[in-house]
Amino acid sequence: MSLEQEIKLQVTQAESLLLHEIDWLKKRLIQDVYQQHLLSTYFDTADKALMKFGVGLRLRQIGEQWLQTVKCSGKASSGLHERQEWEHELEAPEFDLERLAETAIAPLLEQEQVWNAIQPVFTTEFERDVWLLRLEADTVVELAYDRGEVRAGDKQVAIHEIELELKQGQIDICQKLADQLKAALPLEYSNISKAGLGYGLSQGADK
Repeated sequence: MSLEQEIKLQVTQAESLLLHEIDWLKKRLIQDVYQQHLLSTYFDTADKALMKFGVGLRLRQIGEQWLQTVKCSGKASSGLHERQEWEHELEAPEFDLERLAETAIAPLLEQEQVWNAIQPVFTTEFERDVWLLRLEADTVVELAYDRGEVRAGDKQVAIHEIELELKQGQIDICQKLADQLKAALPLEYSNISKAGLGYGLSQGADK
């Protein structure tokens, strides 16, 4: 289990950001920028038992890699999201129940009527540009620039955002970077996660 701390910034324009044109940002890179294609399926029961319990469950594919992730709902304020996270690599797109039993979802695994009712609820699919940055005081931040969509049934909503995830160091230094980016680009702080978007969309799709 780890404590995930990230700052989310929503892009307020349809056009892609030109991050590579920001010289002061490029100077902080500690490896080449690379791109990923991420496809994630989020699971819950029809009556949203997991959401009500305060946990999220997803399977994510990145290239040939599969990951299962459990996240607590945590808290979000002024764009800063803090939550407990358990992530494990899988050999196939099937849940590893032994690993899940080590997470916050464990009490629900013991409720057969809940676990047997688990089903796909919504998906996210997006392209991610990954920038690994070293800031002051040896703080390392992963900047993820995401473009894609959330889908639930026949409904969809766009994903266009930057996530700044603290990998090492101090969150207040990560916050300084967020403030710099917000001053330079069409960005707004957002307290809504991709899972939050998906649940909102799925509730509309259920009606």
